[in-house]
Amino acid sequence: MKEFFLSDCPRFENKVVVSSFVVISKQVKPKKTGEPYLALTLGDRCGQIEAKMWDNVEDALDAFEQEDFLKIKGLLNKYKNRFQLTIHKLRKLGDSEIDFGDYLPKTTKDVEELWRTVGEFVATFKDSNLRTLVQLFMADPKLAEAYKNAPAAKSLHHAYIGGLLDHVVSLFRSCDLVCRNYPQINRDLLLTGAFLHDIGKIHELTYNRSFSYTSRGQLLGHMIIELEMLQKKLAALPNFPDEMKILIEHLIISHHGQYEFGSPKLPMFPEALMLHYLDDLDSKMESMRAHFEREAENESSWTSYNASLGRTLLNSAKFLKKEEPVAAAAAAASAADPTAQPATAEPQPEAAAISSNGSLPFEDHKG
Repeated sequence: MKEFFLSDCPRFENKVVVSSFVVISKQVKPKKTGEPYLALTLGDRCGQIEAKMWDNVEDALDAFEQEDFLKIKGLLNKYKNRFQLTIHKLRKLGDSEIDFGDYLPKTTKDVEELWRTVGEFVATFKDSNLRTLVQLFMADPKLAEAYKNAPAAKSLHHAYIGGLLDHVVSLFRSCDLVCRNYPQINRDLLLTGAFLHDIGKIHELTYNRSFSYTSRGQLLGHMIIELEMLQKKLAALPNFPDEMKILIEHLIISHHGQYEFGSPKLPMFPEALMLHYLDDLDSKMESMRAHFEREAENESSWTSYNASLGRTLLNSAKFLKKEEPVAAAAAAASAADPTAQPATAEPQPEAAAISSNGSLPFEDHKG
């Protein structure tokens, strides 16, 4: 049973730990002397950590591969404000020695409740063709099981078991709210697009040992896979309107929003434009939330560089909490001496400019 998780790092800083991890990535690099060292990214259900092995590397080079499980003994410390492991010893573990649930992050929400929420939204569709289509997808037991378990992306947003469903339910709620402000939007069409826009991730990604791409996913991408899935379901609905089929196809292939993010077409009608922006918003908000969670133990209100957003981030809640003691001290000083000048907080330094082109693309539209 795994006892140390990466969420425990703050309690074990500068200590030697023994624990097991899945190998997310493995690289062999040269030292300045020309000798090899191992640069690994290790993971468990609480996150990922960079690890280096400097000594006795020759014996370890061929002892394991990416996606293997390792038992590791090493020193846990911080480098550039991030935890890292210096590996002293490692051993490959067999599948019988591990609990797979310890290594992949998973939503804390009830996936069956999320699935019921999707069904409740679909039941409100006024368009019987769209309602029947989505219910046909949901009635497929293999597809439903995969939809409940798949991550929404490999690493940058909703990258956890149940992430796809979590993302879609959040997107459904946003679509439903925003439609109330834009009565010209076809709500049923928009929600159908939200349900289908990432459904191909169930075949694009593999998520048994770690999150990576299948060969089919690498070669085709989830949008092509989604068009194939749509065609198969529509074959069972011979009276489905051709015009509606074309609109759904466009929702799928345009939801990344821009050519450089992988969209073959730009969004060309209102529901397609709204789907793109709400999908992008939900992805970015989750990326921020997860980044704040990873760095919750940091004292600074400023985070490290976020690659998916192309910037450092300010945790506004943490920033405001730091201001509260200053405001309280100022109020006390003012009460004691009405002539005193109000205290002000020291100005926060501006974040260093890291990227000259603003934000970087998200995974899949996104990188």
